[in-house]
Amino acid sequence: MITGELKSKIDGVWTAFWSGGISNPLEVIEQITYLLFIRRLDDLQTLQENKARRLGEPLTDPTFKPGQDQLRWSRFKNAEPGAMFRIVDDEVFPFLRQLGGEESTYADHMKDARFTVPTPALLSKVVDMLDGVPMHDRDTNGDLYEYMLGKLASAGQNGQFRTPRHIIQLMVSMTDPEPRDEICDPACGTAGFLVSAAEHMREHHPTVLTDAVQRKHFATSMFHGYDFDSTMLRIGSMNMLMHGVESPDIRYRDSLSEVAADTEGRYTLILANPPFAGSLDYESTSKALLKDVKTKKTELLFLALFLRLLKPGGRAAVIVPDGVLFGSTTAHKALRKRLVEEQKLDAVVKLPSGVFKPYAGVSTAILFFTKTDSGGTDDVWFYDIRADGFSLDDKRNPIEANDLPDVLARWQNRDAEAARARTEQSFLVPKAEIVAEGYDLSINRYKELIFEEVETRDPLDIIAELEDLEGEIQQGLAELKAMLS
Repeated sequence: MITGELKSKIDGVWTAFWSGGISNPLEVIEQITYLLFIRRLDDLQTLQENKARRLGEPLTDPTFKPGQDQLRWSRFKNAEPGAMFRIVDDEVFPFLRQLGGEESTYADHMKDARFTVPTPALLSKVVDMLDGVPMHDRDTNGDLYEYMLGKLASAGQNGQFRTPRHIIQLMVSMTDPEPRDEICDPACGTAGFLVSAAEHMREHHPTVLTDAVQRKHFATSMFHGYDFDSTMLRIGSMNMLMHGVESPDIRYRDSLSEVAADTEGRYTLILANPPFAGSLDYESTSKALLKDVKTKKTELLFLALFLRLLKPGGRAAVIVPDGVLFGSTTAHKALRKRLVEEQKLDAVVKLPSGVFKPYAGVSTAILFFTKTDSGGTDDVWFYDIRADGFSLDDKRNPIEANDLPDVLARWQNRDAEAARARTEQSFLVPKAEIVAEGYDLSINRYKELIFEEVETRDPLDIIAELEDLEGEIQQGLAELKAMLS
């Protein structure tokens, strides 16, 4: 969790931007991200230089080439405000726009990156404040970024809102990415799922950093993300680069408008929280998707898309609104039937309705499924998460109650869940029962409720007691009346 001191530092930077004339929250985040990214590039090269000196070896492939020292944070931060402003505007941002190579997707997103800090005084103040923000720990970087995104007052356009980091980590841990995977988020936003998958890979499969073939795959072809928001693509690209993924395939694409031939059947893992309840241009929606599921509901179209993008044997973890689980339209029923009958539906994990506050109080669940195109669903695992480690109000303060470790532990030992009663938080439901219920996937359809017998008093005894009380009241009123006579 981000510390109070670090929150205070970021709050101060945020206030400085607002006081300096930048009031659009997304623009503030974008400019802060650029500056933190510039500083992080300098920090990383400094670490590499120190290591090379220790080993007595030359520094290979530095980010800042000879003659570019003035572009480094550690150099321009000491310049007077006017000179600093000129360096950042005239030299640093052009440098950022070509970083990663002219043909890289990163360079493509960054070509429109603009330095919008209005005055040298504001830049100098913000650089000074950001210089005190610790950035040597990747977890701290992630918490810091989450806190900044949390300052967005409301959900974005088209039903987009931020997925809490601990929910992302749960989904990544449950799908357990491996070095051979090609991972995709077709609605990637700031690339939170892809970053978490990269961190999981570093921790659980360190060979991706030491084996030459695996490292190349990790850096250039393991991670794929699509979005149609240019700002999100820039922030997502910087986020991935800061987490050591040098050339992720993050590109502009309206995923529901086009299903590119080179993406069908390509990916082994999809991690996503696609936008739902958003606007949709029905006429521009992919005809292939409409053939799979004729609907205007984006959440159903995205599920149909994911099935097209996955390789046979590929798996997915996807956040959906509760309506997907029990909706009564033809499209809802057909898609659920398809997941159960034609594919392998692995699990339905119900999330508490406050998980996405303060953005929204929408009720959601995570669907886990495997593409088989030949069936394979035997049992579906259900889990009802009641607490995620944070209060379920707008404040989302940390609390002790947290089901997430139990979710992961039980998922990893699913065979033992067959003995669990339907009164528990998790249990298995046979496919035949789901079919009999019309492919309804809401957990309450299968949960057994315990009704505790409550002993109550005899109503006549209660009436008698009320009569005694009424008598005492009347006697008291009579005595009071006599005193006043």
